[in-house]
Amino acid sequence: MKKTVLVTGGAGFLGSHLCERLLAKGCHVICMDNFYTGSWENVRPLTENPDFELLRHDVTVPYSFYVDEIFNLACPASPPHYQRDPIATFKTSIFGALNALELADKWHAKVFQASTSEVYGDALVHPQVESYWGNVNPDGIRSCYDEGKRGAETLFFDYHRQHGTRIKIIRIFNTYGPRMNPNDGRVVSNFIIQALKGEDITVYGDGTQTRSFCYVDDLIRGFQLLMDSDEEITGPVNMGNPGEFTMLELAQKVIALTGSRSKIVHRPLPGDDPKQRRPDISLAGRLFGWKPEIMLDEGLEKTIAYFKGVI
Repeated sequence: MKKTVLVTGGAGFLGSHLCERLLAKGCHVICMDNFYTGSWENVRPLTENPDFELLRHDVTVPYSFYVDEIFNLACPASPPHYQRDPIATFKTSIFGALNALELADKWHAKVFQASTSEVYGDALVHPQVESYWGNVNPDGIRSCYDEGKRGAETLFFDYHRQHGTRIKIIRIFNTYGPRMNPNDGRVVSNFIIQALKGEDITVYGDGTQTRSFCYVDDLIRGFQLLMDSDEEITGPVNMGNPGEFTMLELAQKVIALTGSRSKIVHRPLPGDDPKQRRPDISLAGRLFGWKPEIMLDEGLEKTIAYFKGVI
């Protein structure tokens, strides 16, 4: 029989790619989204598949139906979106995790939590390993997201210890690719949109802060490897591309790949913005052989081609 798989936040950037891959795998997919940041266009082609159900629902409100697996992805993930309504963001992380865990507990389903590298905060350990507890500001402008995701991880492990719930936790580092929201305020989409429009490219601070960028196809493949791994593998497991680039290097790459005449301009650094971000992915390699295959230039070319068609 086909697995019934729930994807919360399924109309979002990552969720829509995951729904597509699960359908290709032969699953019956229930895509749940309240469309706060998700997009109908991301999943419109999937609605022609009889194994795809689209459910408009807010994950903070309890729900109940049969599932074999749950991928809990629902939460605004870019600073402009999660800071727009920080209370709603925190509620989405906590109550969204709680409701997914309650459903998983009811049906003895496997449940996957999309956590984030933001749980490490402005890390004092570099690169970041899963055993690092982080350096997070509990009351800053990013705390609704950072602490919300940390709290969700706590709930997952408490359900696992107290109820034996079958959990999987991934910590996602910066991911990019087609179907990113052009207005989500993330650095890759910002730079590409600005370059394609010939506008100044905005670099915050002096541009020496670093990030590591993972192409979406690599990440979604990692989702499935973790979900299908042995039951005793709970995570958290880092997933991202360990290639590390400064913001200035990224801006220069985007200008070169788009052939843009955009100029780089500097703006003040936002509060609590991490100075360095790079994953140690050796655990994912040891546990189930995952590593990224698409390097930054190739991924940027694919992403630029997508944005040329939507702006």
